[in-house]
Amino acid sequence: MPRIPVTDPSDPRLDDVRNLNASDNRPDLPGGKGLVIAEGPLVVSRLVESRFPLRCLVGFPAKLDSYDADHGLPDGVPIYEVSRETLAEVAGFDMHRGLLAVAGRAGEASISDILRTARTICVLEGVGDHENIGAIFRNAAGLGVDAVLFGAGCADPLYRRVVRVSMGHVLRTPYAHLEGTRTTWQRSLDQLREAGFRLVSMTPGGDTTLTEAMAGADKVAILMGGEGPGLTEHAMRATDVRAAIPMAPGTDSLNVATSAAVAFYERQRSL
Repeated sequence: MPRIPVTDPSDPRLDDVRNLNASDNRPDLPGGKGLVIAEGPLVVSRLVESRFPLRCLVGFPAKLDSYDADHGLPDGVPIYEVSRETLAEVAGFDMHRGLLAVAGRAGEASISDILRTARTICVLEGVGDHENIGAIFRNAAGLGVDAVLFGAGCADPLYRRVVRVSMGHVLRTPYAHLEGTRTTWQRSLDQLREAGFRLVSMTPGGDTTLTEAMAGADKVAILMGGEGPGLTEHAMRATDVRAAIPMAPGTDSLNVATSAAVAFYERQRSL
């Protein structure tokens, strides 16, 4: 499909990338258009290759040239060519990467399918920071975690910032949401235990080390809580063991994404 030059920032063909920084009407809000937006050549290529149905590409002429040379522009979707000034006005900020891809949402993986093949799972509760979720997905992809499950209180995993920070791995790594409210979702962990998973809570007050907590387990689910409060007592009671990362004197915890990377590495070492 030939490129379509668009010079008017008010052109409705650019509505899929309009107001990307808006808190109440950005196009990736689940309750609105619910779109998936990728930024930059690498992440765009991962969205193009993913299960999410592509809607359009938007980019500066030179960025589209480069992407075409490296990957080939996708067939069957509009490709809008814009200036930096036009895209900045539409998006609401200066898009230095100069290349965006937009897709519709697709259904998440089924928990039964995940449990059928996975050996290592990350379970999140109350993780509301998009950059932490993105970093956790990137860590999971790099360190052999098979899937991410969401308990209550977590942010949207398909928000634009998550997609960007994860380097597009949120588009590749299976994920699903466990059923239940903030005080009842923990019951859903029973299905992991029934599938043979050892449930390990990450907490500074853990009874043992990660190495000991995972030793000898064929299947492990690693539970992580949000910054500050960590996992709820409800969640930790539903697990088999509470594990801590040994810390230097005068410190009590690490960032949740950093803690996840340490836990994932220890899990790889235990296999």
